Amino acid sequence: MKGSMYTWGIRVVTLAVVLTAWELYGRSVNPILFTYPTAVARAFVELVAKGELQRFLLQSLEVFLYGFTIAVAVGIPLGVLLARFTTLALAVEPYLLAIYSTPMVAFIPLIVLWFGFRVLAKVIIVFLFMVFPILLNTQQGVKNLNQDLLEVARSFCSNERQLWGDLIIPSALPFILAGINLAIGRGLVGMIVAEFFTSVAGLGYMIVQYANSFETAKLFVPIVVLMALGVILIGVIKIIERKIAPWQNREQGEP
Repeated sequence: MKGSMYTWGIRVVTLAVVLTAWELYGRSVNPILFTYPTAVARAFVELVAKGELQRFLLQSLEVFLYGFTIAVAVGIPLGVLLARFTTLALAVEPYLLAIYSTPMVAFIPLIVLWFGFRVLAKVIIVFLFMVFPILLNTQQGVKNLNQDLLEVARSFCSNERQLWGDLIIPSALPFILAGINLAIGRGLVGMIVAEFFTSVAGLGYMIVQYANSFETAKLFVPIVVLMALGVILIGVIKIIERKIAPWQNREQGEP
């Protein structure tokens, strides 16, 4: 409890220092080029009052959640399969690595050509940004399985289903959750890039719209919302990790 209060105290003080410095510096700069927290707060209230922020935020969240769900549903099982079956890995890995090593932005014109400017195209873009961290971390987690534990489980005649459910997946959980953490940041980037390229909707459209009209305070609103969204989502994943993989926290010396 005391450690938690100390942690939050440090964070609050740091945030106060950052906001104060930003406020003082922002007021000394041309408002077309930069802004300051109180101006951003006023713009936030204005956009919320008009319903504009909520509308565009929901559009972005729809794309992000679809892409995230599909990335998890594909990345985790495929990562486990690639780690457990060498033949499958040999057949599939070169193509996956080729796609992963290519900048995802390069695929966007092709995706737009195939799927148009609708939600489906944006979901595919977000999926491509998110799936590889989940897949590769899952694969690495399964490969790092303690072989002694595996031999013990087999000596007790555990079948393949029991091995996966009782040993392989629990052992890989910290890696899987680390991959999801990485994927969240990449997914938010993919969501905004998709909205830049594909449609007049979402937080990405707000950024472009207010940048083009030099309304810097309003421009910062979706940026700050994206920051807060990333912090919240990563925080949720950490809470989930503490619940379903408590042994990982003990290994790291956390209470």
